Amino acid sequence: MYYPRLIDNYLSEWASRETHKPLLLRGARQVGKSTAVQHLGESFDNYVEVNFEKQASFVTLFKGGDLDVNRIVSQIAAMAGKRIVPGKTLLFLDEIQACPEAIMSLRFFKEDMPELHVIAAGSLLEFALDELPTFGVGRIHSMFIYPMTFDEFLMANGEQLLLETRKSASASNPLPAPLYEKLVGLLRTYMLVGGMPEAVSKWVETHDYLACQEVQDDIVVTYEDDFPKYRKKIDPNLLRLTMRSVAVQATKKFVYSEVGGGYKSIDVKKAIDLLAKAGLLIPVTHTDANGIPLGSEADPLYRKILTLDTGLMLRLLNMTTGDISELTDSILTSDISDLVNKGPMAEMVAGLELLHYRTPNIRHELYYWLRRAKNSQAEVDYVSSYRQTVLPIEVKAGTQGGMKSLWLFMREKHLTNAIRCSLENFGTFDYEDKMDNDAIRHVQICPLYAISQMDSLLNAFNWNTAVK
Repeated sequence: MYYPRLIDNYLSEWASRETHKPLLLRGARQVGKSTAVQHLGESFDNYVEVNFEKQASFVTLFKGGDLDVNRIVSQIAAMAGKRIVPGKTLLFLDEIQACPEAIMSLRFFKEDMPELHVIAAGSLLEFALDELPTFGVGRIHSMFIYPMTFDEFLMANGEQLLLETRKSASASNPLPAPLYEKLVGLLRTYMLVGGMPEAVSKWVETHDYLACQEVQDDIVVTYEDDFPKYRKKIDPNLLRLTMRSVAVQATKKFVYSEVGGGYKSIDVKKAIDLLAKAGLLIPVTHTDANGIPLGSEADPLYRKILTLDTGLMLRLLNMTTGDISELTDSILTSDISDLVNKGPMAEMVAGLELLHYRTPNIRHELYYWLRRAKNSQAEVDYVSSYRQTVLPIEVKAGTQGGMKSLWLFMREKHLTNAIRCSLENFGTFDYEDKMDNDAIRHVQICPLYAISQMDSLLNAFNWNTAVK
């Protein structure tokens, strides 16, 4: 069964354009790339799929230096036994990293067969692209796909009506208590199951956490089996240790020396960069955040590292520590304050959701702020932007206490508006800053189970005011 994905709308829009470039669908292994393309193929008269790993014979069509796409397409049609008609056929080139010449050919589809809809995807695509001198800059369009979001998880579990009700809620129209409690419960489940499509499907089918864990373990093993393919210069054992150390250090400033194994920091950094390029790790980089763009003041020496999925992070943590039963019990049973303020799960969910709801057309970065003064503990979990203004985002439980870092940041950066991601209901509150001439700071509560609604909640702010 196919579960609707946010990427579906973007793929449909691409397919409906009068002029369209060949599309490169990028993302980690098993996040749903092939399934999403196959679903799109149902809207075409003809669908032709070539998997270069399973059907190695197709690789020969691209060899010999001749990348005449008219010849290639006619030969693919003959071998597949299906007609390929521009404007009516979707041609899907899967696992294209196994055929670098096919990657090179994509630009010629734009030039010589512009009406044909062509999508390419690959699990280790980023490394293949690094080895090519060029692959058609300006002639190929990329989209990035990630694990399933919480909204997609709700849809897969048949909670469309709950999702619609949540989308109509706001600070002035919060959720009724039973619906609020149901959403919190579903978010707890999402933290454990994660968003890998196979794990979500297993949950929908069985409602068995142990069955989901088996799926997650298989995915982790598959990733680790890929490590020798990444680059011969990187020790696969270092990649494995780095992945597991990221799970242990989740949402904390990453310390290279804690990876273990006696590896040098420079080698650990290379491992992180490779794993991030493969989509398995998500860096969150410190920025001074004095203005937009945030990346102009980013410092990669101060980074937190997230795993691409909360469910996989828990399995990696279990492989490292041998027992996470207390943590999983806490996720399912802790009161809201403990769930948010103890452990990395809520902050991880917030960061991943922030990333996943952004447009898939570019690779987005995540940032946070850390006051680097000696003996300072001030930190804002995430820093984003909205309407060309710096937007601080804190992950907290309640309205009282624990917000000193946020007030300090807003005071230093002369900001009036902020977001608190929490497990509260929808709401808003103001803070009178006694240390800044009684300046009023406005905070919009964006529940962790409603991060997809953040933009609509931000519209409630007055963005024409600023503290001087």
